[in-house]
Amino acid sequence: MTFSVPVTVRGYELDVNGHMNQAVYHQYAEHARWEALRAAGLVPDKMRVDGLGPVVLESTVKHLRELHLGDEVTVTCRFEWGEGKAFRIRQQIRKLDGTVSAEFTVVLGLMDLTLRRLVPNPIERFRALAESPDVLDL
Repeated sequence: MTFSVPVTVRGYELDVNGHMNQAVYHQYAEHARWEALRAAGLVPDKMRVDGLGPVVLESTVKHLRELHLGDEVTVTCRFEWGEGKAFRIRQQIRKLDGTVSAEFTVVLGLMDLTLRRLVPNPIERFRALAESPDVLDL
């Protein structure tokens, strides 16, 4: 399942060249990841009570087209699960006409906040906690 959230580019997110600042692309991607977790029923307070928190281990972005003030975009998340402690989320920032502005590959883990270590199998923990695991492709 591909989760998506709409965002409109705001004036304070622009750089001196008149297009969206490169750091804001990362903020949009993070916003969409949190919205996907929230849609799955994994709000931060619920995860903290269980002593867990998602952590970004690596984030790679490919900038393809610039965005300008007022551009309406959709930010997507598609979860990819494998074996081990890490998982991936593939993301795109797309204009409403379908033009892809940026592509992200984000590697994450699920941290045990007491031990300060990644849990060995995040799939099991997410599946147990999520109210709507299908949002996370579980």
